[in-house]
Amino acid sequence: MIKPVTQLLLFTSHSGTALLGFALGIYLLPILVQPTAPDIAAVESTLATVLFTTAFERQRKDSDALHWGEGELRLYADTIIFEGKLAPGPDYRLYLTPEFVETEAAFLAIKQESVEIGAIKNFDRFVLNNASAVNDAQYTTAVVWCETFGQFITSGQYRP
Repeated sequence: MIKPVTQLLLFTSHSGTALLGFALGIYLLPILVQPTAPDIAAVESTLATVLFTTAFERQRKDSDALHWGEGELRLYADTIIFEGKLAPGPDYRLYLTPEFVETEAAFLAIKQESVEIGAIKNFDRFVLNNASAVNDAQYTTAVVWCETFGQFITSGQYRP
């Protein structure tokens, strides 16, 4: 018969291992299932002039070790292109917002006034089409948001 202390140690170690495996699965699954990144040069060769550019930076107030982005976002009349790096995660969305935000609370306060451009499936570069809201003067900032966990990832203001 196994002693109670040994049972407790076995239960704790096995539970900890299961939790660690689950956490790693949540983190690694988006990386494993992401599609092949688009050829940015080929896409940009078919587009007109860039209307706006902005930078995503790691040092946003609500960005942290697991929720961050850095790189350049270029906005065309009907296409948005990102080159850089985003922390891997599930269910990322790109939004255009009417004002600059860099916290979860600030984004949630204006989420209803914002427009969702599309789902982000790649973490080093992506192309989103049919972004007609880019030309709408009421939007000034691009925000990467995790819908599943309600987490702010990063943002960049492209228009003052």
